[in-house]
This record gives sequence, structure tokens and C-alpha cells, in this order.
Amino acid sequence: MASARATTLAQGFSQKLLKEMYDTSILDSIVNRDYEGEINGVGSKLNILNIARISEKTYSGGNLTADSIYENNAVLTIDQYKSFYWAEKTLDNWLSYIKNPHSTVVQQKADERNKNMDTYVFGLYGDVASGNRVGTDVTTGTIGVAATSGAVTGSGAAFTAAMVGKGIKIGTTWYRIYSYAGADSIVIQDDVDDVSFTYSGGTIAGSTSYTVEAATPISITTTNLLQKVADLRQKLDKAESFSRSAVPDSDRWLIVPPEFENTLIRATGVALHVPEVYSNLVQRGFLGMLLGFKLFKSNRLTGNNTDGYHVLAGHSNWLTFAEKQLEATIEEDLIGNFGSAYKDLFVYGAKVPDTRRHFAAELFCTFA
Repeated sequence: MASARATTLAQGFSQKLLKEMYDTSILDSIVNRDYEGEINGVGSKLNILNIARISEKTYSGGNLTADSIYENNAVLTIDQYKSFYWAEKTLDNWLSYIKNPHSTVVQQKADERNKNMDTYVFGLYGDVASGNRVGTDVTTGTIGVAATSGAVTGSGAAFTAAMVGKGIKIGTTWYRIYSYAGADSIVIQDDVDDVSFTYSGGTIAGSTSYTVEAATPISITTTNLLQKVADLRQKLDKAESFSRSAVPDSDRWLIVPPEFENTLIRATGVALHVPEVYSNLVQRGFLGMLLGFKLFKSNRLTGNNTDGYHVLAGHSNWLTFAEKQLEATIEEDLIGNFGSAYKDLFVYGAKVPDTRRHFAAELFCTFA
């Protein structure tokens, strides 16, 4: 059956492929790779040792008492195993208008991997030290704690399952919530991961006040944004006052979602600038310097503007990252077909040693 000529339209195809678009990875700007060479040389695990601090004492003329030397052992484990595998068939390339898709696929593969590694690292917000979180705290009711077990019995405490992993301050000491059993029943532990479960706070009598940090997100507005960034900075600045290693002022970073930039622009008296020395970071989402932080924007932070973003600030010494390309091969001939197949095996892992947990701070928030 004949059709009107205008209903059969001529079609053309661009020889340029429409590329998948990604945010640029900022991983290298926020982690350290101090042990990457060592772990790649030995296998999937590397024990990282350091000597615990020895305190200076006042000498009064009497006999000295020797301190014991203790080792801290953190284990960096490569536990993320990833691969790509795709085929480019001879007949498909001949029939398709796109004759050479390989370079575009390779670039998309690299961008996808970078996105996944960013998401993995940002998801380690739980490794921020107790006491280093900014949000809406909870102080409802009172508690008592059992020795050794860390079992907490509350009175009107209103604990929630979402508090697991958060810091809890009793007196002047910070602990971490280990598990949740009910509104008045949780278990707490020392804020450590490199040793087995331990609670060293002893018996704490009932009717004791407490603080659970950043139990719910705080709303960031144009009027309080700078104050909350300053609170993050202060968390890092005061590390040494709690007998921890000082966090260097240089090379600090702050990773924020797009909503932060929108709120910042609407805030009065705030003007970001990009120092010439950091101009090469603009392509990685660098927005400028803010209160001593290199400010990066990313869509890959954990959370959302309803349940709360886990905004991270810190120093590269917080997290050690290691990666390795185990294998990348080309199957020159597809068995039972024509063409080539490409595959790779890529592994990576990260570790925040207990002695470095305080090198990061978290802002748990939404944006108005």
C-alpha cells in the first residue's frame, strides 16, 4: 500500500555518542594513601601499628614509676571487589551506525567506578569520633550504666534505633551507642573499633544526665549556616584539649550537597573565592575556601534533604584508602562468536584507625 511521501522521513545519526554524565570524583582530595604500596605488596590486609601516648609527669624527688608501652593495631582491609565485563561484537559494529564505541564505554566505566568509590568513602561517616557531630542533641530523661557490660537503663530516656552508632556523653566522657533494645534500654561502648567490645566507664548511678549527639538533623538556614560550619571547625580545633593528636589547620576539607551552596549564596555577607593555588580543583567540585575548609560540592553524600544529610568535614589523615587493579584483560576472540570482550577486576578498601577518628566531624542536617 502506497503512503504519502512526507510520511517517510529521512533520518540521520550523529557519529558522536551521547556520553553518560557524572560529577567529578573528589576522592583524592580527602583521603591519604600512605599504605597503598604496602598493602598491594602483601595482600588484602595490612596491620598498621602505632605506640600509645605516654604522659609527662611532675617529678617530686621520689622514685619514678615506669609507664608500660602499648601498641595500637589498626587493620586496613581490601574488601570491595568490583568488575566490569562487556563484549563488542564484530557484526554489531558493522551493522551499527556507531563503529567504534570502545573509548566511550571505557570512559563511562571509569566515571562509574569513581562515583561508586566516592559513595563508599562518604558512607563511612559512622567512623567520625564520638563528640565530633553537630546536629540536634537529645538529653531527655536520666540513665544509669552497669559496669563492664555497658548496659544502660533509662528513665524517660526515649532512645531510638537511629541512635545506634551515635556518641553519648556522660559527665565529661564520650562513649558510643552499641545497640538498642527499647526506649529506656541501650548498650554503650568505648569509642573504638580496633579492639573487641569494651566499656571502661564502670558503674554509673541512676538519675545521671546524658547527651546523645546529633540524634536528629538540624535545619540549616541562611542565618545559622556559618555558625554550624564554625562548630565543625571547633570540633577539629579542640582535639588536643581532649588528649588527642592535634588536627592540622592546613588541608582541611568540607564536603557539602548542592543545597548547601544554594543556602550559602542566599546568606548575607558570604563571598567565596578560589585562590589561584587551588584553581585546578574547580573541576572536582571545588567551590572555594570557607572558614579554613576547602569546600567541595557533591551529590554523593549519604542522606537527603528529608531524612538528613551526613555532611563531612575533616583532614586527609582521617581515612586511609587503598586500591589495586588486579587484572584487566582482552579476550581477543569471543568463544562461539566474533569480536572481543573486555573485563577487569578492581579492589579497594578504607580504614579509619581509632587514633584518627577525631580527624573528621559530621554535620547531620537538612537545608531550608
